Amino acid sequence: MKPSAAAPARLPVRYRVVGFAISLAMVTYLDRVCIGTLAPEIMRDLGLSRLQMSYVFSAFALSYALFEVPTAWWADRAGSRRVLTRIVAWWSAFTIATAAAWSYASLLAVRFLFGAGEAGAWPNVARVFSRWIPSSERGTVQGVFFAGAHLAGGLTPLAIVALSRWLHWRTIFVLFGSVGFVWAWGWHRWFRDEPAEHAAISAGELRHIESGRGLPPEHGGAMWKLLIRSRSVLALCGSYFSNSYGFYFVITWLPAYLAKARGFESAALGIFAGLPLILSVIADVAGGWLTDRLSRRLGLRWGRVLVGTGAYLAACAAMAAGAAAADARTSAISIALALAASMFALGPSWAACIDLGGRSSGVVSAAMNTTGQVGAILSPIVLAAIVERSGNWAIPLYVMAGLYAASSLLWLLVRADVKLEESVG
Repeated sequence: MKPSAAAPARLPVRYRVVGFAISLAMVTYLDRVCIGTLAPEIMRDLGLSRLQMSYVFSAFALSYALFEVPTAWWADRAGSRRVLTRIVAWWSAFTIATAAAWSYASLLAVRFLFGAGEAGAWPNVARVFSRWIPSSERGTVQGVFFAGAHLAGGLTPLAIVALSRWLHWRTIFVLFGSVGFVWAWGWHRWFRDEPAEHAAISAGELRHIESGRGLPPEHGGAMWKLLIRSRSVLALCGSYFSNSYGFYFVITWLPAYLAKARGFESAALGIFAGLPLILSVIADVAGGWLTDRLSRRLGLRWGRVLVGTGAYLAACAAMAAGAAAADARTSAISIALALAASMFALGPSWAACIDLGGRSSGVVSAAMNTTGQVGAILSPIVLAAIVERSGNWAIPLYVMAGLYAASSLLWLLVRADVKLEESVG
């Protein structure tokens, strides 16, 4: 279908694509935060221990990691329009299926299948942005995308506290799960994989996108060799481990930490459990904006590296402060700042995947996100094991601070200004 030569719409089509992607982020984060907030009720109803609930959290992350790269590879062949439609429909079905769990084994199985079906959502979005967003806008767009996810995640604990007064936890899962079916229908009907295929795009906007996106040819069968031999890709993967490790602490055990180790109750618990993600909304947008601004002034390498390194150093300092703080509110605020600082690195991280990968950005970002999911798998289990054995909630926080420090060093190895095929060595 030819692009329209008529006057452009008030809102460029590429920004409407970004709006759709943001709504996807918000929808999929509902369940991720929901299960952590409702964990005490689920554990009570199903008779689960803290360690068993940790395995439930990690079952999702395990299958997510296993199917992340295959789903991104599939999207390179079938297109993100079809694959994201399937992912979100699956998400809705298994959010609702979580409500039907009757035992530890059934909950494990549901969450494992849930993760397998949701895997690849973020890399597919990166793939969409690689086609629809010029290079000069990608950091900002990635930041705004994650801001939508974290806004939904930050507000979810408050919504659940309110809904729990009238609704059982099972009903809340059914309610949240229904939303995704609407999104999947709208996406499949409206979106197109290539800008040139969309009926609403103007000729001017199409030229602007295609001249600025800088997509090299497909890498073909050499893709896997390039991934494992690229120092930049390996550094991005290693740095992202701590990002997901810390994030999974926030959406799984942070409410329990605030309640048991810091004595928060009711409304205050809902506020401080959601605060890290609320602050992350600001950090997401600011990090994306700053990396694009610095990239225009200093080049892609330092525009990405300075933001990534600085973000993780700040996260390290804030998390260590949260562990050491004697005052409960100081600890909660420090942890929130640490999480937000780590999310400041999301814009440069995902933009760098597109910078490096070009047409293969879905697979590159999937590789990075898979390493992150390994951190997500380990985070709840390691915390539960440490707390069970030592009774000390501060130790897991110091572990996270150390991981953030390692990520800041790994970012120094990233060369977003060198394409994947040229970065091997």
